[in-house]
Amino acid sequence: MNLNKHNLKKIKGDASFRTFFRKRSNNQTKILVYSKKEKKKNLLIYDAINKTLLKNNILAPKLLNQYYDNNFIEVNDFGDISIYNELKKVKKNRLNIFKKIILLLINIQKITTKEIKTFLKTKYKIPFYSNKIILNEANLFTNWYVPKVITKNKVNTIKKQLNKIYIKLLLNLKLKNSIFVHRDFHVSNLMKVNKNIAVIDAQDALYGNMAYDLASLIDDVRFKTTNKLKEKIFLEFIRSNTKVDRNKLKNDFEILSILRNLKIIGIFTRLSIRDKKHNYLKLIPHAWKLIEYRINKNHEFKELKFVLDKYFPKKIRQLK
Repeated sequence: MNLNKHNLKKIKGDASFRTFFRKRSNNQTKILVYSKKEKKKNLLIYDAINKTLLKNNILAPKLLNQYYDNNFIEVNDFGDISIYNELKKVKKNRLNIFKKIILLLINIQKITTKEIKTFLKTKYKIPFYSNKIILNEANLFTNWYVPKVITKNKVNTIKKQLNKIYIKLLLNLKLKNSIFVHRDFHVSNLMKVNKNIAVIDAQDALYGNMAYDLASLIDDVRFKTTNKLKEKIFLEFIRSNTKVDRNKLKNDFEILSILRNLKIIGIFTRLSIRDKKHNYLKLIPHAWKLIEYRINKNHEFKELKFVLDKYFPKKIRQLK
């Protein structure tokens, strides 16, 4: 099957190497997902994780046809209305929408499937979110952002200092790595489908810390929320999940939020330098604000705060 023969309309994608098209035929639409680069992750594993979500009654893109040899698959169409769009329309009572998202997250965290059969009949085992993986992700900040904004003679010193601090923080995590983690759980990756919420962009899912997806949702670089609303969403999660140890959750939430947003700054810098995708740079100042908010609230982060304040003053943090 030749991709070019179809009447396709390109639609807005994400930061991955996937390209999305809407295909219309017989008054029905499908989404065509194309990926030549990293196609195992972006097509095969993408569908395997979606299949896992669907099996556990979580709405996710369902495979309609696969043309893996031609670098694309077809999935059902959820339309164009994300929960991000819905929240933008509503200024008051945003908490009601977040309550629904929290219930969805809790259901996602009940998933226990460890291995999935792919559409190529191979088996995919969902990995664990080890501290080594989180450390490598945090080092995207040091490997991409630091050399961009810091003079060359200071880069290695900063890298060493930050790496030591990252390891200390990771060793201070309290919760087990036993929960299904979407890994990019924020309102732009949630779609409104009638009265339901569908989950997209889940191909990077792992088994990890309960606090990770909650941190992605609350400290979301793409969608700004007040600090008051952040606290309400956090409390809603605790209220709806009575078995969780609040102090352990708060500890891990803050550590993972900071490390995630450092990672995001690194990823957005890499997207600009390596992939020539510059539109994410404008989000970096807000990622810094989210890091500052968490660091300033907790004395445990004084060492990290000292290093970040020393080398990355406000003038640098506001650069896009």
